[in-house]
Amino acid sequence: MLILIPMLKRAIECGLSGLGFLALLPVLIVVALMILLSERASPLFIQERLGLAKKPFRIYKFRTMLDGEITMIGRVLRKTGVDELPQLINILVGDMSFVGPRPLLASDLTRLQWEGEYYAQRWLVRPGITGLAQLGAMCHKKFTWAHDRYYVQNPSVCLDLKILFLSLGVPLLGKSRVKQIIHTS
Repeated sequence: MLILIPMLKRAIECGLSGLGFLALLPVLIVVALMILLSERASPLFIQERLGLAKKPFRIYKFRTMLDGEITMIGRVLRKTGVDELPQLINILVGDMSFVGPRPLLASDLTRLQWEGEYYAQRWLVRPGITGLAQLGAMCHKKFTWAHDRYYVQNPSVCLDLKILFLSLGVPLLGKSRVKQIIHTS
């Protein structure tokens, strides 16, 4: 039974990411053209991150920075979470899930001091576009680790749905407003 749950989750995520990609294709094309025309740069930002079992993969996002500065379009994309939409491809190919810990760079492990056996459980699940820590009120390595550990140790369809529901509010209300709503209720 426990093996079926991850398989079912994966099948649902494949279907939803494929449908989401097709449904959002016009938006993806418009955003890509806006970045291409205004920034004269590739619309996609591609970077190697660590996934399930620390396996490296290439993550796709819309470009929000140029020459070390957040662009005007990038500011809007980040505020609404639209910069994350190309990660639907990562879900479709199996590198990511909709919900899970944030996908990290290899260098983040050293910077955060998250190497060693104590942190090994974090790599038992696929990273997600959104997660419990991303909805948190603050960004700190201890806070993030506590949320990631809670998520890994308490797999639940209800928790995934709650995180997804709250994350869907981000494009409509903005990240800071959603965080405010979460932590005042």
